[in-house]
Amino acid sequence: MATFTNQATLSYTGGTVSSNITTGEILEVLSVTKTAVADTYAVGDEITYAIQLLNAGTAPFTGLTLTDDLGAYTFGTDTLQPADYVEGSVRYFLNGVLQPAPAVTSGPPLSITGLTVPAGGVATVLYTVRTNGFASPAVDGTIVNTATVSGGGITPITATETVTASGTPLLELSKSVSPSVVAENGQITYTFTIENRGNTEAAATDSITVTDTFNPILSDITVAFNGTAFTGNYTYDETTGLFTTTPGAITVPAATYTQDPTTGVWQITPGVATLTVTGTV
Repeated sequence: MATFTNQATLSYTGGTVSSNITTGEILEVLSVTKTAVADTYAVGDEITYAIQLLNAGTAPFTGLTLTDDLGAYTFGTDTLQPADYVEGSVRYFLNGVLQPAPAVTSGPPLSITGLTVPAGGVATVLYTVRTNGFASPAVDGTIVNTATVSGGGITPITATETVTASGTPLLELSKSVSPSVVAENGQITYTFTIENRGNTEAAATDSITVTDTFNPILSDITVAFNGTAFTGNYTYDETTGLFTTTPGAITVPAATYTQDPTTGVWQITPGVATLTVTGTV
């Protein structure tokens, strides 16, 4: 809803006089909303947005253009977009019926042209973006994304949606053996490296468990976690070679993040925890 004011002026030989100020309201016939299917993201995730255009009037709107700033923000003298349009992802519906794909320019900004909203009806546009290295992975990271509808003789209207960085651990596991060539009855060490690229610690409540079946089976094993004896925090069956850590005994610190002052790309330093198992083959 928009308001307007108006005042008249009367001029005559004896002077000039102004009228009272009148105020009115213009009811917006076309409205727009924007909704993200998921309200959190991690770097590299896909986010699907739904744009809904509602026409409360008795005449259709034609020739509309939808633009999306892809979360653009200012970084120094540059403008960065933390998301990229996923090619071919646009879906266009009129009153719930799928239509041929409209013309799309990937941008930035993303531009979708040739849209129509029927009288008393609704148009829905779905499209997907993928977050990139300009999206903050930190706990307070957000992507504030604005869609603008213009053309067709209307005053441009906008809708904004905000998604936040996912506050969960993101774990990866790698395993190495040393030495890789060992004599019979020799000792080897398996090293399990757990990396956390998420912005939240993997705590005891996350119940991390490492399970492995050693082949060949190891005997007389010793276990350490981050260089400290891990006594009482695992089970091992020398008959089957099955090794399992106690749920919650392993924790992994959160990653740390820095934004490159030149490029604006976020650099991730994973949190790391190391488990070693040494035994005789």
